[in-house]
Amino acid sequence: MFENAKWIAESDNIKEITTAPLFRKTFSVNKPIKKAIMYACGLGHACYYINGRNITDEVMITPISKYDTRVYYSEFDITRFLTEGKNAIGCVLGNGWYFVTYPRWDFYKPDWMHHPKLILKLMIEYSDGSTDEVVSDSTWKTAKSAIVYNEDRRGEIYDARLYIDGWNKPDFDDYKWNNAFICRGAGGVLQKIDFPVIKVTNRFKAVRISPNVYDTGRNISGWIRLKVSGERGTEVKIRYAEVVGANGDIEPERLNTIIGSDTHTDKYILSGRGVEEWAPRFAYHGFRYAEITGDAEIIEVVGEVVHSDVKTIGKFECSDDMLNKIHDASVWSTITNIQGIITDCTQREQNGWTGDALLSAEQSLMNFDIVSIYKKWLVDICDTQRPNGQISCIAPTSGWGYNWGSGPAWDSALILIPYYIYKYTGDKSVLVKMWENMALYMEFIESMSNKNEVCFGLGDWCAPSGAKLCPTVITDTAYFYVDNKVMARCAKLLKKDDGVYQRRAAEIKESFRDKYIKNDFYLGDNTTAIACAIYQDLYNDDEKALAAKRLNELYSEGGYHIDCGILGIKYLYTALSEYGYAETAYKLTTNPEYPSYAYWILNGMTTLCETWDMSNSCNHHMFSEVDMWMYKYIAGIRIDEGGDSARIEPCYIPEIDWVTASHRGISVHYDKEKIEITSDIPAVYVAQNGKEIKLDTGKNVLLK
Repeated sequence: MFENAKWIAESDNIKEITTAPLFRKTFSVNKPIKKAIMYACGLGHACYYINGRNITDEVMITPISKYDTRVYYSEFDITRFLTEGKNAIGCVLGNGWYFVTYPRWDFYKPDWMHHPKLILKLMIEYSDGSTDEVVSDSTWKTAKSAIVYNEDRRGEIYDARLYIDGWNKPDFDDYKWNNAFICRGAGGVLQKIDFPVIKVTNRFKAVRISPNVYDTGRNISGWIRLKVSGERGTEVKIRYAEVVGANGDIEPERLNTIIGSDTHTDKYILSGRGVEEWAPRFAYHGFRYAEITGDAEIIEVVGEVVHSDVKTIGKFECSDDMLNKIHDASVWSTITNIQGIITDCTQREQNGWTGDALLSAEQSLMNFDIVSIYKKWLVDICDTQRPNGQISCIAPTSGWGYNWGSGPAWDSALILIPYYIYKYTGDKSVLVKMWENMALYMEFIESMSNKNEVCFGLGDWCAPSGAKLCPTVITDTAYFYVDNKVMARCAKLLKKDDGVYQRRAAEIKESFRDKYIKNDFYLGDNTTAIACAIYQDLYNDDEKALAAKRLNELYSEGGYHIDCGILGIKYLYTALSEYGYAETAYKLTTNPEYPSYAYWILNGMTTLCETWDMSNSCNHHMFSEVDMWMYKYIAGIRIDEGGDSARIEPCYIPEIDWVTASHRGISVHYDKEKIEITSDIPAVYVAQNGKEIKLDTGKNVLLK
């Protein structure tokens, strides 16, 4: 694809290059064009121009990867941008994750780290059948841009006085510019982007709530777009935060403990040429509030929402406004963390934590057409895999995350997300592609086992303060068992031998039951442990209802307070609702007292938090199983394995008068009297009395 093209850079100097270099190349077109396709990879991020025009509405190009294994390139049809005569290609490069200069999860010291660089090839096909090409090489010209600093997590500084007018247009005089330097590539195989790209998907006009603080109205991922005017050289500083204090001032410091007080700070230095409009290009932020200071007139402040442009395929709404707000918070927490990878949060880390993505995967598949993003990110996980099968807890990784954080509850993303994709969509391609990696991981987890147990990595993360924690050996061993069960199922789907996985699953379950359930059926009355054993099938079928009854009693006696972390939440909603206690799950969810989802909403949150006391990140999706509960149990949409049929079995809760929900070709609406179900696939409705009614394709209206 990139034959004859060279990787080029501004220079070979790697010392603290935080400026964003410009590149340009002129060429001539002397006859009518049929088609012109440009292939380009700019590391870490890039913006591309033809004849002074931005050729795409994409932002934050190129997506993160393990750059010394694979690098993603873009393909653009630029036919409409070219004219007969002289033309110019322009490019500006940012550091992205490729060149990080501050200590953060070791991304400042990977083997791949190097200065920003570009490879590009333009293929022109003329109407007469002839062709031509323009490639990146040492004839390209380069200079420094007005972006004098940029770091993905820290921010961007733009000095408008340094802007070079017309730099990306054909007639610009680049005589004083330097020739580009031919440099080493990133090392990874160049691979075409085949997943949704990052775009500005929404805009919220911010409202001033104090002399210097503006409120976008909700927690978002992205940046502030400013309109300002003032004297030349005036600096406007934008500091981003998720919360404000009682005095109205922003409180970003609780997320800045590792990478400095200027984290998530942008600066714009005015040119003094009337009204100036600006937004950063090579840094995004997680925020609701922006503190804007500087001796300039602030004309307009807009929060621009930035994330991978995935399509929404699910909808949920009901008569309970609190549930609607929790659903909305779950959706926003999820979509704002889809950034070419599945990040954990939009502000402090922006890392691809495996556990966070695993726990939110099912509701994500209900809400979004996200499969292609998962396919990309699962490859990122495979790229972290060591020869012994071990994987990192973040993907991509620069080398951090193997000996802390990783463990069965997180690593199981490699096993379960490919299966979830098949379960909800029928797509087996991920299982086929990743089978060897999945099998290799199973060898690793087997090497960590002792007497059919495993216990390494994190347990029920972020439980409320003072909660009775579930022993990690319980949740880890449960995943060890489930991974073997799922591997056996996937082996059958792929027509492979499932015997070893079937046998190991049976052995692990028997050992678990002998050690824990037979000696203490209710597992010490630990709610996460009980819910885990129900959800993960460690109780026998005839025992699950009894265990769920005890789980319900514990929450009823405790005043309906959530007492678990992210693993417990994953299990809890199914363990209660599947056995007749959906109303208890509802009460846990809507309890206005700490800790609960309603507590977050009542305290101003518009996204889900990392901790129940809201002390850390206020935009994490790892607690989003509550949204899957709304689809699966409140609306009753239960997708059968393979995604080609469904059961509609709502749990009718007295406090909820009506529900409307949809997923792909299925829609459900019910009120106190009737239920309307429309389905493009074969479906069965399970009435309140347990009677199963086969539904016709199309619209069905039934009495409840």
